[in-house]
Amino acid sequence: MKVLVLNCGSSSLKYQLIDMDNESVIAKGLCERIGIEGSVLTHKPTGKEPFVQEAPMPTHTQAIKLVMDALVDPEHGVIKDTSEISAIGHRVLHGGIKFTESIVVNQQVKDVIRECFDLGPLHNPANLMGIEACEEAMPGTPNVAVFDTTFGMSMPPKAYMYAIPHEYYEKYSIRRYGFHGTSHMFVSGEVLKFCHLDPKKGKVIVCHLGNGGSISASIGGKCVDTSMGLTPLEGLIMGTRSGDVDPAVLQFIMNKEGKDINEMLNILNKKSGMLGMSEVSSDFRDVEKAREEGNEEAAVALDAFVYRVAKYIGAYTAAMNGVDAIAFTAGVGENDMKTRKAICEYLGYLGVKIDDEANNVRGEARIISAPDSKVQVVLYPTNEELAIARETVRLVQ
Repeated sequence: MKVLVLNCGSSSLKYQLIDMDNESVIAKGLCERIGIEGSVLTHKPTGKEPFVQEAPMPTHTQAIKLVMDALVDPEHGVIKDTSEISAIGHRVLHGGIKFTESIVVNQQVKDVIRECFDLGPLHNPANLMGIEACEEAMPGTPNVAVFDTTFGMSMPPKAYMYAIPHEYYEKYSIRRYGFHGTSHMFVSGEVLKFCHLDPKKGKVIVCHLGNGGSISASIGGKCVDTSMGLTPLEGLIMGTRSGDVDPAVLQFIMNKEGKDINEMLNILNKKSGMLGMSEVSSDFRDVEKAREEGNEEAAVALDAFVYRVAKYIGAYTAAMNGVDAIAFTAGVGENDMKTRKAICEYLGYLGVKIDDEANNVRGEARIISAPDSKVQVVLYPTNEELAIARETVRLVQ
């Protein structure tokens, strides 16, 4: 069974075609600058040379058409006909409170995705465009929506409710949802197996650390808390996002600088985090280089990031009354051994001990804690596309 996985952004489209008989990637690629001059498709069939095509893509419909053409092309294609694609799985950012798990798309599902435009203004419209483009290009092929928010929907009210007047929850569904949900779902489930934990009671903390970052706590693969909130702005210090901040800071800066709330949120989302603190870059590698060259602001930014992650791990250990495994994933989590070690140095009270030789690795599933560590610490690469494909197969078979 072959599943096409799509992740549509406002001006981009990432895809993978996966053979679910052995979970191997047959081809993957990226459409860039959709709706902008200079649109380009980069198609990478497994075992063949990459293919790059510059072509107009005024909408996602044209982008999908180019992807389908590339997949069946006699030279760089990987299938004979699009009828070989059994289903299409879509990453959709926000399902609001109406969807607590992935679902086969119908008109009602599309209506809810549209209703959530206010909650996911940058992603949900593009996600819906991708679904409708596939319906047009491949009529009759089932589409599955895999929501980034569904993992967090198992949180109890004490974890997801904000301490604001209840009427705002009733009117507007304002609550903590959490994001990176597909990654957290995949990694937490895989770590239960990888670390031989109880599949129903195993307590896992997943640190999804990249330019965007979040932490989740789960028991038996079910989320009990996660660091992002109504939007991805809450929680950790990220590449350009501030993470947790006293809301009064917004009013103070707005009054002093004469800015409105939209300008302020733009600052918190795009000009803060590592970029704002270090005044160097949003890329952790650049900030690390600056620290090595003696940049004090860069050093403080990195220390603050590590400290924030360690605090969340401590809080989630308390929330679950213990932890069996702590997993690192995503760009920084999978590739930055110094950051992993620095975070774990805060966790001595849990009996965490890192094996420096085991930790000297990038992007490979491996236990990096010492044999006598009381909590297993593991590096586990995320694979959101495979998680979406698995959900798609589960729902269409």
